[in-house]
Amino acid sequence: MAKHGKRYQAAVATLERSELVAPEEAFERLKAMASAKFDETVEVSVRLGVEARSGEQTVRGMVSLPHGSGKSPRVVAFARGEAVRAAEDAGADVVGAEDLVAKIEGGWKDFDVLVASRDMMRVVGRLGKRLGPRMPNPKAGTVGEDLGKIVRDLKGGRVQFRMDRGANIQVPIGKVSYAAEQLKENFGTLILAVLRARPAAAKGQYLRRIAVSSTMGPSIYVDPAAAQALAETLM
Repeated sequence: MAKHGKRYQAAVATLERSELVAPEEAFERLKAMASAKFDETVEVSVRLGVEARSGEQTVRGMVSLPHGSGKSPRVVAFARGEAVRAAEDAGADVVGAEDLVAKIEGGWKDFDVLVASRDMMRVVGRLGKRLGPRMPNPKAGTVGEDLGKIVRDLKGGRVQFRMDRGANIQVPIGKVSYAAEQLKENFGTLILAVLRARPAAAKGQYLRRIAVSSTMGPSIYVDPAAAQALAETLM
């Protein structure tokens, strides 16, 4: 079992673990408790009321955070022809075609997000078993004709979310150095995207549990009803 330091334990002591708070209060508390010597990442974890084993109830998507995620992801693009220049000009870290497929087949994993132009998917398809959910996917917004726009959006704060086998989503939404209002706006934007991605087959309460935390801090639980109300103000 992991052991936590004195700072973490002191932060936990200020929380009532069963308490559910409004988003704005959650981020004010989170910032007040941050004590690391680096700019901690702020992450949102959402437990969804879906059947994780059902292919019809998979939840995934992408969303552009109004204040960015605080991190510029390493974006690798599969492209040929004019799409190569478009991806490079937009800031893609690596651009390639068959050579890039072979590199990944050889075990290379130095990337955060893979994107591809539509014509490259015939080549990229053979990586399906190796990449799994990291495969470029039109539904996730990582496959398209305008590869430059896809790369620019990702570099500018567009983040992916995908449910794991436990029906959980975990997404970074900024840094502790962000203002509480900025974190709140990013949070509301993410929750709205998750709500819009709700599968038609999902029954009952969709947002089961929501927690926010910083890299070195404890989780603060957000009232799902308050989170949904915030998201609905952004519609």
